[in-house]
Amino acid sequence: MTAALVLGGLLLLLMTGAPIFAALGLTSLIVTLISEGHVDTVADTVFASLNNTHLTVIPMFAFMAHVMIRAKVVDHLYDAANAVVRHVRGGLGVATVLACTVFAAISGSSVATAMTIGSSALPQMKRYGYRDRDSYGVIAAGGTLGILIPPSVPLIIYAIVTESSIGALFLAGLIPGVMMALIFALFCMASAARRPGQKREPWIGWGRCLAALRQAFWALVMPPVVLGGIYFGIFTATEAAAVGCLYALIVGVGIYRNFGLRDLWQTAYDTVRSSAMIFMILASAAMFGHAVTLIGLPAELIETVVALDMGAIAFVLTVMAVIFVMGMFLETIAIILVTTPIVFPVIMELGIDPVWYGILLMINLELALITPPVGMNLFVIKGIAKAPLADVIAGTAPYVILMVIALALVLAFPPIATWLPHAAGFR
Repeated sequence: MTAALVLGGLLLLLMTGAPIFAALGLTSLIVTLISEGHVDTVADTVFASLNNTHLTVIPMFAFMAHVMIRAKVVDHLYDAANAVVRHVRGGLGVATVLACTVFAAISGSSVATAMTIGSSALPQMKRYGYRDRDSYGVIAAGGTLGILIPPSVPLIIYAIVTESSIGALFLAGLIPGVMMALIFALFCMASAARRPGQKREPWIGWGRCLAALRQAFWALVMPPVVLGGIYFGIFTATEAAAVGCLYALIVGVGIYRNFGLRDLWQTAYDTVRSSAMIFMILASAAMFGHAVTLIGLPAELIETVVALDMGAIAFVLTVMAVIFVMGMFLETIAIILVTTPIVFPVIMELGIDPVWYGILLMINLELALITPPVGMNLFVIKGIAKAPLADVIAGTAPYVILMVIALALVLAFPPIATWLPHAAGFR
């Protein structure tokens, strides 16, 4: 009963539009005060949650992403992707998926990916006879790859909350991310084959194609440099973030030469704002984890699972179903921070691989970005295209089905997520 009241009050606060950190913090303070009669432990909990060197990856990856966005690498990425596949049926859709995939590995943000790629892709797709709904769907769905393909901020937050390896989770997200991008691309080609009104651009020739790839070369090399260093054990995830920052500055200042001192100041300002917001949320999440432990919620959940004789797969399926419903109403980071402190002890008790569960969680959260009524990418595309929300939702509907299929594949075949980190020596 106590647990139901706590969770009900928290969800009510979140659904009223209260900031995540405020809802988590207020709920945690009330529970702690009632349980212990004082809040003396809160300061220690907050300090312990932020006294973590792994947190430095958040501002560094955020800085790297902001530099590359301000250096306008997306224009080169989209031009290169379009040059390679423009001549195939559905080529612009495939190009959009490719550009989203690479940009996701730079920005780490689904909303930024959908917004940035959408600004370039929508006019082109309209010009070549793509239905508006098809255009909205592929951009909104392609943008969701930003929270699965590293360096994903939600993956980092999950790693910190569960004390899992950031490097292992980054590597685990690669194959599922590429698999989903391939599924989206194949769907674009199949859809275009049924729509003769969509025009195909002519093949531009190897010379112009290679020229476009050369222009985008430095942006295309960034993900292999950052992630390759982790894979081959050259540096840790934290060191990879620092290398990424330096690489982004070299590309923006020395190669593309469109990143000046004013851009540096604005980038630093944006990085501080976004990082401070995440740190506040993480501190509140630590308070919430402490509060639910005080009322014995994780222990009760473990006892319930044992009493029901629920196996690992049944438990994961149940959690995924609950998170899918929550994703219709709550923002992705809120879902991570509300559910993880409760279910993670059960995950460990049942012997479930936390890396595998983390990837399942990310795919489910990708669904949250394109399912109404609160799917963030839906509103991003609505704002860019100035389109009715109903049309955007209709365009993303097939991709919801495709993402559920991808989720089922990773659920049925865990090595899709776990093979690469295991091959790299993570256990």
